[in-house]
Amino acid sequence: MTANAPAGNGSPDEDEARDGQSAVRSSVPGQPSANAAAHGAAGGGHRVEVTANRHRVRVIHLGVTVADTQAALTLSETGLPDVFYFPRADVNMARLERSAHTSRCPFKGEASYYHLLTEEGVVENAVWTYETPLDSVKQIKGYLAFYVSRVDRIDQTS
Repeated sequence: MTANAPAGNGSPDEDEARDGQSAVRSSVPGQPSANAAAHGAAGGGHRVEVTANRHRVRVIHLGVTVADTQAALTLSETGLPDVFYFPRADVNMARLERSAHTSRCPFKGEASYYHLLTEEGVVENAVWTYETPLDSVKQIKGYLAFYVSRVDRIDQTS
């Protein structure tokens, strides 16, 4: 199952949203896909950096706190907004259900998705994770990120 990601979210589907290609690509694991050059990899211009975020970061949807941490990671990637990654221990996993959707980012690897379960219904593919990310971003292994456009708020406070 594939779906286009909202543009500008820094999600694993971001490349597909920009270039209209399928969300599932075949490529050699650990190697950039054929479209990596289009995003600056060939010229060395594409950067992905993961840093510890010591601020409090929360995800709130329909008045319910779904994630709350002071141990987030911030992933900064060329041309995309920063993305907060949450440790699973700080996410209400009872509100998530595994999705069949997957996608591949040439810079981070294979992403798996979760639906967000709410009192008003299911928010499809609202969350993604890299369970076996590429070595260059191994810090995000098992962490969870939320689509900004599919939840009410993602807050960072001091």
